[in-house]
Amino acid sequence: MMSGGGASASAEGGGGEEASLSSATSPPPCLEWKFSQVFGERAAGEDVQEVDIISAIEFDKTGEHLATGDRGGRVVLFERTDGKDLHSRKELERMDYPVTRHPEFRYKTEFQSHEPEFDYLKSLEIEEKINKIRWCPPANGALFLLSTNDKTVKFWKVQEKKIKKLLDINVESLGHRENGSTSAESSVISPKSYSTCSSNGGLSDQTSSYSCNDFAFPPGGIPSLRLPVVTSTESSLVARCRRVYAHAHDYHINSISNNSDGETFISADDLRVNLWNLEISDQSFNIVDVKPANMEDLTEVITSAEFHPSHCNMLAYSSSKGTIRLIDMRQSALCDNHAKLFEEQEAPGTRSFFTEIIASISDIKFGKDGRYILCRDYMTLKLWDINMESRPVATFKVHEHLRPKLCDLYENDSIFDKFECCLSGDGLRVATGSYSNLFRVFGCVPGSDEATMLEASKSPNRRRNMQASSKPSRSLTSLTRVRTRRGNESPGSEMNGGAYDFSTKLLHLAWHPTANVIACAASNSLYMYYA
Repeated sequence: MMSGGGASASAEGGGGEEASLSSATSPPPCLEWKFSQVFGERAAGEDVQEVDIISAIEFDKTGEHLATGDRGGRVVLFERTDGKDLHSRKELERMDYPVTRHPEFRYKTEFQSHEPEFDYLKSLEIEEKINKIRWCPPANGALFLLSTNDKTVKFWKVQEKKIKKLLDINVESLGHRENGSTSAESSVISPKSYSTCSSNGGLSDQTSSYSCNDFAFPPGGIPSLRLPVVTSTESSLVARCRRVYAHAHDYHINSISNNSDGETFISADDLRVNLWNLEISDQSFNIVDVKPANMEDLTEVITSAEFHPSHCNMLAYSSSKGTIRLIDMRQSALCDNHAKLFEEQEAPGTRSFFTEIIASISDIKFGKDGRYILCRDYMTLKLWDINMESRPVATFKVHEHLRPKLCDLYENDSIFDKFECCLSGDGLRVATGSYSNLFRVFGCVPGSDEATMLEASKSPNRRRNMQASSKPSRSLTSLTRVRTRRGNESPGSEMNGGAYDFSTKLLHLAWHPTANVIACAASNSLYMYYA
């Protein structure tokens, strides 16, 4: 395993049923990741503007589009280009080998989603930074997405508008007509009266001042009079805000998530989760409220929330205490009671001042089939089976090597960094970010020893080539309750945190839904890798 990575795992059957992860006969081979593309690459020594730093990344469900948001309130859209109009059918039929290309993207458009605001009642500045982006189902050739800053969610429609270019009306001089029967002098119309409609609908006589001779249209009309003709048609992408969902959160919004019913979504802040209908912007329903009667009794806050990918009545939210609650909206209008609680008990004698801080979950994601929940806290990445509440089926140690430096991390506030996580579309692998613009990919299948460390640069394997590392393997068997961890961590300089740059952190990344492609943000640059 690469430095700083490790894993321990256990699984037990939920009701006697083995996890689907255990159904694989043998683990897949480790992926070899390669650089694909970069957008907004920073030149050496170039200063990065704060507003250009990427703060959100999201693929749509088809993988055809990618959206990023930044701290300046802008949303940038990319579209997939590989395999589109590259070859004709005959050319493809002549080829005696299939064309296998990894997904490639190009810039599509961008728009200003949010602007900086000021709350005069609370004397607070509201940043324009985009916290989350979520794609909605497309319709009639238009793209729809939700974006949010700390206080306001907006519903955007992005559609191609055709702009027609017209040939101007071309009236040739009558003196140059082909028949030449009328002189140029007679082409000027003399003053004559005409009637127009008055404001009350009646007719009023008005006199026009055309200083010319009387003119009568010849039989058959004027051959030189040409109607406007469309010469070309261009397409322009237009983003329009369809709805604004505001004034529903007293605290900063940390999550938004679409429902599988295609009609509703949730927005979550530190203490509440609200349910919205996409078509109704002035009303929401509070479905989770953890605010105590006395704020001095507050012990935990909501850190992330997400709908189940297929069950429209189920959603999960995580807390600062390291717990995940699964709720069923059919039970009651206000979901005070959870259906399931996923919490791992801490080992006795390990509690310290930092225990609760590093246990706080910064991100949760459902697997594609909804069977598993992936969560990220400061130290680890954990995979939960929703049928087993007692412990995660896999734990991947991401920052264990930083444990001796927790005091320093607390002093410079790095311990409060919120790293995101993601799962591959096939559910075989998970990924998350780290410091020094590094990110890690782990294999989830029983027996897999895949644990790769990559750098967000054009040479993603540079760190791996610079130092040797061991790869701990994991056991995800459902036949034992004993946690096992094999392999030793590399004692390299990065293991003690000495070589890490805590000012460069890879917080945001996303996995393509159908291909092994990862998009990740390093400051203002968007890097893409394929395997």
